[in-house]
Amino acid sequence: MKGFVFHGPGQASWEDVPDPGVKEPTDAIVKVGMVSICGTDLHILKGDVPEVPPGTVLGHEAVGEIVDVGSDVRTVRPGDRVLVSCITSCGRCRFCREGRYGQCLGGGGWILGHQVDGAQAEYVRVPFADLSVHPLPAAVPSEVAVLLADIFPTAYEVGVLNGQVRAGDTVVIVGAGPIGLAAVVATRLYAPERIIVVDLARARLQAARRLGADVVAFAGEDPRMLVDDLTGGLGADVAVEAVGVPESFELCTRVVRPCGHVANVGVHGSPAMLHLENLWIRDVTITTGLVDTYSTPTLLRMAAAGRLPTAELVTHTFPLNHMAEAYEVFAHAAETGALKVVLGADRHEVAIPMS
Repeated sequence: MKGFVFHGPGQASWEDVPDPGVKEPTDAIVKVGMVSICGTDLHILKGDVPEVPPGTVLGHEAVGEIVDVGSDVRTVRPGDRVLVSCITSCGRCRFCREGRYGQCLGGGGWILGHQVDGAQAEYVRVPFADLSVHPLPAAVPSEVAVLLADIFPTAYEVGVLNGQVRAGDTVVIVGAGPIGLAAVVATRLYAPERIIVVDLARARLQAARRLGADVVAFAGEDPRMLVDDLTGGLGADVAVEAVGVPESFELCTRVVRPCGHVANVGVHGSPAMLHLENLWIRDVTITTGLVDTYSTPTLLRMAAAGRLPTAELVTHTFPLNHMAEAYEVFAHAAETGALKVVLGADRHEVAIPMS
């Protein structure tokens, strides 16, 4: 088969790789119908995630069809259309039993495209299939479902829930990339007083407006002053960091109010300054986190009910074998206007009941 293989910082290519097969009785083999590129994949290519070994097929966001399963798999069978979660779960270790699947000690966690071959390929082996793939409702198209593999659970769990967003809050989201925009959608579920989105790209700020941001702010024009003006000098109840650079994290700590929450979602490739000399006396709570994907079934039900506006996020689509071109478009989002890049042409038909 073909897969997109990482060969070291700045080096990757679409090339022949061995077909995956069932190695463990809990495995499933999925024929990839649709796959996306994550910002974390760009971090890997930059060398920010050094534990990824050269020779690894990248990718952890996919929708496809089960073609083979191990003898212990009970919840899916060949022919099923499924969402491949970015996180796999053994289901038995301490962390999995607490719903903290991202910290799995039994061989799961974030392993696809990280520690084992991932989903940017024609086929992918998914360990612990009973807990790591989700059968898809007929009402959820693949181009919607693929966004629930990572960015929506991440924005919802690590941003909104960790940040303890409540009705009536002022929420500042720093970063209007795919995760930040998903955080706008997820925050709106909690009826905040206002959502303020900060970014350097004006096109992304426009997208944030369309998805429900009440106020947008250009990052180069002192967003803290705007937040102070809108909150009477108090500051934001919740600040969500959705970029992964020191400047955006430090901005979040400046705009949050006393007793507020900073929820760090971005993947950081370099140290960020933590000004505890200012923060300790303000009772600020700072959370970090790798997504656990415990919310995926809930999000799938919401998507099936039309409660998650996702179409705005997919700006570019490519055939599966145009992986290198798709990476270029996604990596140069400031010039291309890319938000979420999706590859593949998964055929999906919704049956219309006969009257």
